[in-house]
Order: sequence, then structure tokens, then C-alpha cells
Amino acid sequence: MLKYEVPVNEGVEASLQGGVLTVKGPKGEMHRRFSHHEVKLAVKDGSIVISTESKRRKVKALLGTWRAHFRNMMRGVSKGYECSMKLVYAHFPVKLEFQDSRLMIKNFLGSRSTRSAKILEGVEIKIEGDTVRLTGIDKEKVGQSAANIEQATHVRGFDRRVFQDGIYITQKPAPPGEGG
Repeated sequence: MLKYEVPVNEGVEASLQGGVLTVKGPKGEMHRRFSHHEVKLAVKDGSIVISTESKRRKVKALLGTWRAHFRNMMRGVSKGYECSMKLVYAHFPVKLEFQDSRLMIKNFLGSRSTRSAKILEGVEIKIEGDTVRLTGIDKEKVGQSAANIEQATHVRGFDRRVFQDGIYITQKPAPPGEGG
């Protein structure tokens, strides 16, 4: 039998109901469904316990993945996550605007059409000159929003060695002050 106990951080509450793990902390609250027929999940004595009787390699790997998710959720509700991005342009000045959960990228490579990137729910965006900061309590949503922005400014049809314009991730999602 393989069993992991993930201690719940100080100032964080964890509860399990119907396969949905709820984690509450000073920054907010997160819910996530965890279900697998070979894995048992419980919240006991200030820790989250995951165990399996299976000897299958994929199920054992799943336990490690879930353990990482639990830690990310607890760190998110206690400290939050921050991701930094840098706007790079050499040929045409780019203008960024945030409206209706989308980052609008205007005049990218001199194009008349506006490119847009979806910012997921629960992620806040701050545009400071040529720096874009994304913050939120869910590491996956912050990272996916950053990837959406980076993908929206992917240069197609030009030599990447010459046209290096775009918005690039300079710091992966990490708690503020911890780098990434």
C-alpha cells in the first residue's frame, strides 16, 4: 500500500465532500474535483491523506501528481501566484488594453487587426509600461493565461531571428518574492 500525507499549511483549512477538495485561506478559496477508482482521498488530523492498494505505475504516478496539486492549492490560497511577462517590439509600437477578460494587443507588427488573449477567471492583470503582471490564487490559471498571451503574439510567416517581437514570460508563476 502506497500512502502520502500532505500537511495542511498554517492558516489554511481543507475539507473534502463528494470527491471535491475545498481549500480556504487568507487569499481566497479553491475547489477541485479529485476522483479515481483506485485512489482513496481523506482529510484527517490537519493533513490530506491519499493512498492506493494498486501496484500499477500510472496509479502511483497519479498520487505524486495529486500531492503536487494539493501543495499548489495551499500555497495559492495562502500566498498567491504571480507571473511576469515582458513586451518586446522593435518595428512598431504595440499598445495593450484589458477589456472583458481579454488582453487586446493592438498594432502588433503593424497589423491593423487586433490580436487578443483570453485571461481566465480569477486572474488579475496589471500593465505597467512594457511589463505585464498576472496574479491569482490558482497556479494553473495564471500559467494558462500567460501562455495564452504568449501564443497570441507568436510570429508566423517571418524570420524569428529578425522579428523577435512578442510578449514573453520572464517569470513563471510563483509566490511573490520567490522568483520562478
